[in-house]
Formats: sequence, C-alpha cells, structure tokens
Amino acid sequence: MIQKLEIAGVHMSVGDDLKQHVMQKIGQLDKYVPKHARASVHAEVKLKEGKAKDKNKRTCEVVLYLPNEVKTLTESADSIFTAVNNVEEKLKTYLHKYKELQAGPKLRQRLLARLHRSGATPEQS
Repeated sequence: MIQKLEIAGVHMSVGDDLKQHVMQKIGQLDKYVPKHARASVHAEVKLKEGKAKDKNKRTCEVVLYLPNEVKTLTESADSIFTAVNNVEEKLKTYLHKYKELQAGPKLRQRLLARLHRSGATPEQS
C-alpha cells in the first residue's frame, strides 16, 4: 500500500465509498514500484466534476512522486469510478516501464545467468 495517499475533491464531495475505491485501486500500485523506492513514493489524487457545459464529465488526476521523477496522469469519463479505473491502468503500464528502466543491466544479467544455470538452454534438449 502506498504510504502517503492524498485524496481531494474539486467541485465535488468525496464519499467513503469513493475513498475506498481510490485506496483499493491507486494504493495497491506500490507492488509495481522497485523495492528501494517504495518508502519514498507518494500520490496525490484529485477528483474533479465538470463545470457548467461539461456537467457529466468526471476527471481523475493522479500526481505520482517517484524518486527523481514526478508523473501526472489525467483521465476523464462519465463516471468517477471509471475515470479512476482508467488512470489505474495507465499507471500500471507506466510503472512497469519505470521498474524496467530502474532495474538496469545487472538485473538482466542475473536473470539470464539464472536461466542458463537452470538448464533452459536449447543445447541440452
């Protein structure tokens, strides 16, 4: 669970069911962050309701603070729950890429060496 998760509503009130949904979806994304960075990761979630002409638009904006990087993702939908789900999917994709970039070449070398030691090479088949 992300240790610091701030949830704020802009032009709308945030009920307990919506807070639970955000904590379940966004709070669980720490498993996609590298282990060394999990303690310093925090997120700000801003839930917005559309103004006069866009009254049916709901927007979820997530600002994710990672070591040496800040990522902002925004998604709009007819339902605020759908917007949160869409942002979660985008964040998963981004964090997979972030984790691979942070892993560096040593992790790749260890994984290849482990595969080689386990006998997963085609010569032994």
